Amino acid sequence: MPIRFKVIERGEPGVPGGGVKKFYATQVLMGELNFDDLTTLIEKVCTVHGADIRAVLYALVDVSLRELANSEAIRMQDLGSIRINISSEGVSTPEEVDANCITDSKFIFVPGKRLKELLENLTFEKVE
Repeated sequence: MPIRFKVIERGEPGVPGGGVKKFYATQVLMGELNFDDLTTLIEKVCTVHGADIRAVLYALVDVSLRELANSEAIRMQDLGSIRINISSEGVSTPEEVDANCITDSKFIFVPGKRLKELLENLTFEKVE
């Protein structure tokens, strides 16, 4: 199935009045899956019951949260990996570096091999 996109017009950021306007493609989402939808779809392609799938997915979230908070990276084979990354302000000496220097934290997701292959094989369809 193709990735659907539509055309939008955007001005130049930070330029009064928008500056020179150009046209860009932007993705149109056709919907979304919630936790129950995902569980139902997984149930249809394997022999595991929905209650067991939900239990495993909830456990995956709980264990992942705990381990990420413990400075672990989570590697999920073809899906990819997730880890926490921090940023800090620079100081003059190593002794000055402490937790107060940390200014930001965020998640880093690195797609796995099959997700990368998906991107290489996408098709696109323009919609109105």
